[in-house]
Amino acid sequence: MAEETPIRFGILGCADIARKLSRAIKLAPNAAIYAIGSRSVQKAREYAELNGYPPSTKIYGSYEEVLDDPVVDAVYIPLPTVLHLRYAVLAAEKKKHVLLEKPVAPSVAELDKILEACEANGVQFMDCTMWMHHPRTTKMKEFLSDPQRFGHLQIIQSCFCFSGSSVGGPNFFRNNIRVDPNLDGQLGVLGDLGWYCIRASLWAADYDLPKTVTAIPGAITSESGVILACGARLVWEGGKAAAFHCSYLSNITMDITVIGTRGTLHVNDFVIPCQENVASFTTAAETRFAELGTGWMPLPSEHKVISNLPQEALMVKEFSALAGCIKWNGSKPEKMWQMLSRKTQLVLDAIKASFAKGCQQVEVLSLN
Repeated sequence: MAEETPIRFGILGCADIARKLSRAIKLAPNAAIYAIGSRSVQKAREYAELNGYPPSTKIYGSYEEVLDDPVVDAVYIPLPTVLHLRYAVLAAEKKKHVLLEKPVAPSVAELDKILEACEANGVQFMDCTMWMHHPRTTKMKEFLSDPQRFGHLQIIQSCFCFSGSSVGGPNFFRNNIRVDPNLDGQLGVLGDLGWYCIRASLWAADYDLPKTVTAIPGAITSESGVILACGARLVWEGGKAAAFHCSYLSNITMDITVIGTRGTLHVNDFVIPCQENVASFTTAAETRFAELGTGWMPLPSEHKVISNLPQEALMVKEFSALAGCIKWNGSKPEKMWQMLSRKTQLVLDAIKASFAKGCQQVEVLSLN
């Protein structure tokens, strides 16, 4: 029954990213757009028409009206991060399942309040780290988990960059919420693009928290102090380490390299695959030099993974399945997604603290 009856979504706000999620909800077989709310009824109506919402979609002139609608099962919240605490908690209190854009909160202290509200009200929580739901991610993890092909984890390197002006338009650095110090600029590129690199590092390390983090000196900031480009180093017990760079000032790059004692994984588009229906990665195992050092043996292998749905629709499908099990079967919320968000936020907070301390080393668990 949970598979046959769609979870009815309410959309809070008319953010640009919500256009992508609106399409995802329409593509997911177990989800449907039911309502949208904005601070302006006219804006919400125009947005619904522009994005092909069903004619029956409820149009509201406030976020609260969406949350008050008893028919809405779940809400997607793409609002500025500083508003997440207010509306995610209110959504949970109204018994709505919460699909929350990342970064999920300005700090782990605020995230904990959101998670506590979700747990207290028995609703599912999930953040919108879409690449986690692509079938390629599962295939890559199979390689990393193979002691014969990959061995033991040693090093993780990741990078997520794009040019703000080319991706967000000529006014990106003047009026985009990502660089507004009163909105998402509180975390800047670290909370936006760095979130993905932190999650990738944790993913490769089986979500074991690093012992320490150190912000890399030389971060680039705007005149108002918003971080536009930065990096950090994560170190675990036993010597394994990760390093990442994120930037609004460089060409689009979305790389992960994971190096083990016996093998290596490379991905060139881990956040958003270059093609929607197929994603690739390369692996190398037991690599050695050819005679006279003229090449490698064996050559790296390329693996392609086909997906019938885009990763954001797969995310909506998984979230809706969990919400459906709660609604119709009386199941408990899946807490794994809370754990992943919280660990990502903990590392992010520690890196932010390192920047505040002049790039000194910070122990992650000291913030827990």
